[in-house]
Amino acid sequence: MGSLFLLIGILPLALAGHDYRQALSKSILFFEAQRSGYLPTNQRVKWRGHSGLNDGKISGVNLVGGYYDAGDNVKFGLPMAFTITMMSWSIIEYGSQMASSGELGHAIASVKWGTDYLIKSHPQPYVLYGEVGDGHTGPLLLAKAGGHDHL
Repeated sequence: MGSLFLLIGILPLALAGHDYRQALSKSILFFEAQRSGYLPTNQRVKWRGHSGLNDGKISGVNLVGGYYDAGDNVKFGLPMAFTITMMSWSIIEYGSQMASSGELGHAIASVKWGTDYLIKSHPQPYVLYGEVGDGHTGPLLLAKAGGHDHL
């Protein structure tokens, strides 16, 4: 996921024959569609609903939020951390291009969505929740766009 964001971020927006502004917008929308948790009221992907609202509850930890990965309903910490790092670097390097296309705020919000979750996943010293969800039952929920909260 992170390399897709970086690729879109580094391409010059002014190349003729391609609408890189639209490509950038669609790549950020992809991340918004992968959000888990209580979705914000300004969520641009309207077909998605809240999901994973009880994540971590069994362990007494709030692990609501973050991003899904791999076409299922599992949140993997290491790929998410890499993705958020690449998104952050893209903003640092190409923030002015993102701003000129009206996507800088959305990109920053995408990074914040992920970092807020990563902070939650490290609730105390020597404790890190690296994977949340069930990869075996997750694919059974693919037809449902949000609304699940049992993971």
